[in-house]
Amino acid sequence: MWSTQFPRAIHIAEPGFGNTLANSDFLRRYAKRLLRSARSTRSSEALPILRRIVAMQVTPEISVAELHPLRGSLQLKHVLHTLAREIGFPSWESCARQVDARPSSLLDRYRFDLGMFRDFESNWFPDMATAQSWQHRHGGYLIAYGAQAVAILAH
Repeated sequence: MWSTQFPRAIHIAEPGFGNTLANSDFLRRYAKRLLRSARSTRSSEALPILRRIVAMQVTPEISVAELHPLRGSLQLKHVLHTLAREIGFPSWESCARQVDARPSSLLDRYRFDLGMFRDFESNWFPDMATAQSWQHRHGGYLIAYGAQAVAILAH
């Protein structure tokens, strides 16, 4: 059976994103990285971030197509609000006050994006209920990824 615990030897693919970082500090660093991507001249790099900003209704009056030519005007606060809403907070201010008291597993989706679990096999599921059902039979460390879930398989 695969381990259901957080893998001990995760791969630190990005400098500055170690395990000892407070949740709020991790989110700030991750937001800065996303902001650089959102402002990129390469649409393939910018559009996924712009879609997330629009999906979290940080800019509810503007569509992705309208935001794309204005992406240079995006600020760190827009990305921080996006991340806060993705993890269940109404705003960055609320998130910044409370997120450090939450378990670090709350940010595993972002660690996954950074490639910290790339040394492990992974299985994707359409939702957390399906993933949990599979986990009961096979094990694996589950990470919520939007509406989907991924099982990280580590011995």
